[in-house]
Amino acid sequence: MATIMETKTTQSSPIEFSVSHETLQFGNNENNILAFWKQINAFETSNRLSKDRPKCIFYDGPPFVTGPPHYGHILTGTIKDALTRWAYQTGHHVERRFGWDCHGLALEYKIDKILNIKGPDDVAKIGIAAYNNYCRQFFMQYAQEWEDVVDRMGRWIDFRRDYKTMYPWFMESIWFIFKQLYEKGFVYYDLKVMPYSMGCCTPLSNFEADLNYKNVDDPAVWISFSLVEDLTVKLVAWTITPWTLPSNLALCVNANSLYVKILDKTKNEIFILMKKRLDELYKKFDDYEILESFQGSQLQGKHYIPLFPYFANVKTAFRVLCDDYVTEDSGTGIVHQAPYFGEDDYRVCLANGVINKHTGPIVCPIDAQCRFTNEVKNFDGQNVKLADKSIIKYLKEAKRLVHQSVFKHAYPFCLRSDTPLIYRFTPSWFIRVEGMIDRLLANNSKINW
Repeated sequence: MATIMETKTTQSSPIEFSVSHETLQFGNNENNILAFWKQINAFETSNRLSKDRPKCIFYDGPPFVTGPPHYGHILTGTIKDALTRWAYQTGHHVERRFGWDCHGLALEYKIDKILNIKGPDDVAKIGIAAYNNYCRQFFMQYAQEWEDVVDRMGRWIDFRRDYKTMYPWFMESIWFIFKQLYEKGFVYYDLKVMPYSMGCCTPLSNFEADLNYKNVDDPAVWISFSLVEDLTVKLVAWTITPWTLPSNLALCVNANSLYVKILDKTKNEIFILMKKRLDELYKKFDDYEILESFQGSQLQGKHYIPLFPYFANVKTAFRVLCDDYVTEDSGTGIVHQAPYFGEDDYRVCLANGVINKHTGPIVCPIDAQCRFTNEVKNFDGQNVKLADKSIIKYLKEAKRLVHQSVFKHAYPFCLRSDTPLIYRFTPSWFIRVEGMIDRLLANNSKINW
């Protein structure tokens, strides 16, 4: 018989571990060890005996408690337990407190699915207080299950002095830090184009937007824009987001690239596009005739007729701009600008006075769920991605559709709702870190992580 462990205690009946190889059952043996640790208060006792040692502070996680722990949590928990035990064994007093992230999109999205909430209006109907209470109840139903699993793993960590981000004292500490940042001028309110989840009705970070790419087929369209100075001459732009065309406010070309005016012999129309992009639209030289060649800079400032009537009264819009981000690698060398649905579009239109950050109309005719509003009457209520077909049909009937095809590419999806992301204009609060990066890195280097 092989004795694995034999221990006696005066607190209650002794617990002994004498297991033969023939009858060894690891599960039972583990439970015996856990019971022994609990009986002698092993974790608490080790903390008490080491209180005068150098401190090593460990705050766990915190995980989102939107379900029971999975194997990923168990793996990382095992690693954390090994490291904190090593710190104790090398002469430290190790404060180990478990933590819970009770805020944020992960929990809210779960509640939205349970309550069939589709957007902010639904939350307003039940009230913020009731919504928060649903979140608390959902969170607490899994908190005990987490504790049971973590204990069963044999981890030593303090659940009695845990921290939950929903505790008032925790939230107060966050507001205190935010107040310090605000008073020091690091907090600012700005209008930016950001990745946006139509399924969760919220902007996402660039990091989150990169987590769930899928290969998709999107409609690619070549659209003509008639010049005001000569309605028979049309600029041809290419896009794989037809839903942004009702919000078009400008076109952009590369000032240093060569453009051509051609006669499309099949359609008997005159088009302008980048010379190096001719073969994208025409497979045969006999399909067109070059009438004129010129630099893109000669197009700058030319006005064109809006595709749609919805925002035709924006006086600073519907003209050609120049910027180096327009390349010779894709499209027609003429990029349609919907400044409230594209980062470069917003930057270029802002720099050229097409839009103004503080005054003027905001051309962003979609709601929180990414459905067109009644500003765009022909497509009112339609989800923007589903409206592509309707918009293409409209442009075809208006004789603005030059060509269409299918474009295969990788596209970002929301990791939680699995809905396609869009880029949209979103007013938000930000923390300015550019001026303190060096200090952050210097202070970070002083910490033994």
